[in-house]
Amino acid sequence: MLDVTRLRVLVAVARHGSVTAAAHALNYAQPSVSHHLARLEAETGTKLVQRAGRGIRLTDAGRLLAERAAEIIGRLDAAENELAVYSGLRSGRLRLAAFPSALGTIVPAAAALLHTQHPSVDLRLTEAEPPEALRMLRAGYVDVALIFRHEQEGEPDPAVSGENGENGENSDVREQVLLTEPVELIVPAPSGRGESALGPAVTEVWPADLARFSGQRWIAGCDRCREHLLRQCAAAGFTPRIAFTTDDFVAVQALVTAGLGVALLPSLALRAARNPGVRTVRLRGTRRSVVAARYGEPPDPPATALLLDVLRVCAAEAPAPAA
Repeated sequence: MLDVTRLRVLVAVARHGSVTAAAHALNYAQPSVSHHLARLEAETGTKLVQRAGRGIRLTDAGRLLAERAAEIIGRLDAAENELAVYSGLRSGRLRLAAFPSALGTIVPAAAALLHTQHPSVDLRLTEAEPPEALRMLRAGYVDVALIFRHEQEGEPDPAVSGENGENGENSDVREQVLLTEPVELIVPAPSGRGESALGPAVTEVWPADLARFSGQRWIAGCDRCREHLLRQCAAAGFTPRIAFTTDDFVAVQALVTAGLGVALLPSLALRAARNPGVRTVRLRGTRRSVVAARYGEPPDPPATALLLDVLRVCAAEAPAPAA
């Protein structure tokens, strides 16, 4: 079996061009480098270096082995770094994908807490809606994916069920619920005269009765949010007239404030950015769960477990939106 130390010497000679420069880079004595090269030639039974004037150069076989050795050593170094992160949280990189309203609320607080506790852990953030976040998780591009799921009230409380490893198409993805939140009906706030921008008919519609809004234009969000809106309106006996579609919750509220329609938004979106020109009320019969997903078998690496811990803490401490 080839000796890794001798392979490192060969790579250093190939990279720096001479025994002297390789010895300096490796902090070895020059005779030690020459000794390792001679031993590597004996192990392989192949001439790897040859004299060239006062120096040496690699043979074709030496260049071939040096290229492969560089790949092997790179993977070994990466494995050592990953193991150090896994076992001791000494350093390393964590990757998190999350949807916009989570990135505007619990994720920054969790990132700050993580940095305070373990400043050497480098957290990388990516914005992604749930389907894309799950694809990134399964492909190994992220370590944790924050996703959401709309649920009907009366279903088992996901906050009690905790982890779930059997979720249909993503049965190899383990989930942990961070929080459940209400879904709000968003309408324009009444003016100084007591009327909403949509007219007096919507001023006193509390608690929310979606059937009263069947004649209004609606603003839909991402694909999952649009599906949720269609289900809720169907349960109320009508099909919504969707005039605008945007997954920007700030834009949704601006459109509502301008009297261009009504919308449904989860609580986190209002925590992230609340437009004073909207009025909200809890939409009965539905809720949204925010879920941290990981891929593969347990247990989680310590760094991932730490990230989950700070996400749980910050999810529990997130303030409720103003009424």
